[in-house]
Amino acid sequence: MAHDVISTRKVFQGKVFSVRSDQVRDDSGRVFQVDVVEHNGAVTLVPVTPEGTVLFVSQYRHPAGQELLELPAGTLGPGEDPRACAERECQEEIGLRPARIQLLGQVFLAPGYSSELNHIFLAADFTSEPLPQDEDESIQVVPLKASEILKRITRGDLRDAKSLAGLYLALPHIGPDFIPT
Repeated sequence: MAHDVISTRKVFQGKVFSVRSDQVRDDSGRVFQVDVVEHNGAVTLVPVTPEGTVLFVSQYRHPAGQELLELPAGTLGPGEDPRACAERECQEEIGLRPARIQLLGQVFLAPGYSSELNHIFLAADFTSEPLPQDEDESIQVVPLKASEILKRITRGDLRDAKSLAGLYLALPHIGPDFIPT
């Protein structure tokens, strides 16, 4: 089903995203308004150690109003290569540079209102090469074994959609105890 954009106007420009309002016509001729959060995209990493531990981060997320347990992630800069962003975010958030990094897939996290496409990577074989965290971040690394991850998901402690999607996409590529194959 095709949709034609009749008009578009930017209604907000922020640091990480902008918002536009489109007048759209569908195949039947109906015209309606669609508000779109325009986003450069993002990356999420599933960093797995040789022992099968997955490295999560815990950080306060103001829009959620709470500390969240998440996989390391970050926003793409304009025109930035997702793989390069993933390597940089790994260094910023967990202080490690991955020697192996593999794209697992891409997911839209909120396609009803946002253009954000999240690129999910499996990362392994690390060396310690930390980069400074972003000035608005205070991140703690939380290493978790597979059994603890499953407990936290079941209890509802792990509610970040990109992290759940990343873990799901990683399953075919890692061993039963989260050991990279």
